[in-house]
Amino acid sequence: MKDIYDIIEEFERRPGQPLALASLVRVVGSSYRRSGARMLICEDGTRAGSLSAGCLEDEVALRAREALLTGEPIVVSFDTQRRFGCAGRIDILVERISETFFSHLAQNLAARRSCFVLTVFGQKNRGSRMFGVETNSDFEEEDQLIREIRPPIRLLIVGDGPDNRPFYSIGNLLGWQIAEIFDPDLLSIEPDDWTAAIVKYHNYGRDFAALTKLLPMNLRYVGLIGPRKRRDQMMNHLLDLGVTVNAGFFAPAGLDLGAETPEEIALSIVAEIQRVFAKASGDSLRERKTPIHATLPRAAVPTISKP
Repeated sequence: MKDIYDIIEEFERRPGQPLALASLVRVVGSSYRRSGARMLICEDGTRAGSLSAGCLEDEVALRAREALLTGEPIVVSFDTQRRFGCAGRIDILVERISETFFSHLAQNLAARRSCFVLTVFGQKNRGSRMFGVETNSDFEEEDQLIREIRPPIRLLIVGDGPDNRPFYSIGNLLGWQIAEIFDPDLLSIEPDDWTAAIVKYHNYGRDFAALTKLLPMNLRYVGLIGPRKRRDQMMNHLLDLGVTVNAGFFAPAGLDLGAETPEEIALSIVAEIQRVFAKASGDSLRERKTPIHATLPRAAVPTISKP
């Protein structure tokens, strides 16, 4: 999702300028990015986002000039097996995109609302437009793609200390929103489906106070840094108070990466959060028996309505 946030940021720096949007709309075989990846191309050649590992962006940018001049969307196809050794074929829709499209997208994400983009790439009515849809899934059809655009993960770092810095560094690379909360009594956020929290006062009383406020919010991820024995003691006290401890509580927080330093610990926790929100296994890809990018469901397009 970070590509989308980068694209919106570049759009907001260029009010009134003509912009082209390239969307990866179809993948046959293997591809570095899955369908739905996007890249913004500005009139001066500046780009934001990506469609591959850097193999074809220059060529797509050249075709974007044509779309900017004519205003007509075009589909560019690449045989990645012959040209790049990726054993596949991809189709990319390049279009001159309206300022209204990005404005609506930016407003929804700023309000932390998910929205859906319908991209048509057949012979008729080519282009991308925002829609409201009665589903929470992505869909692919023969000549159109529906993708959910979600707000960035918001990570609440509850506690202070120099070990907060690696969370900022890694989170910013991912396009996450990071917020520090030093006083558990000031926990007054409006939680949503894309909010996670890590509790790290390294103090039993303050950690306990923070968890009594966070756990009832039913966030998808609440992590606690500390040993398992301390976790068990705290959970017993929470249950005594009637605080429900659900599946979104991760303690000790983090994946088993052999982490020792603050940077490694932050990496293991951020990786675990990514796994939870992406609903992924966290297993080594070497052990995976299916394609890296899961195939999207092919079904009748769900009911759609303009926002």
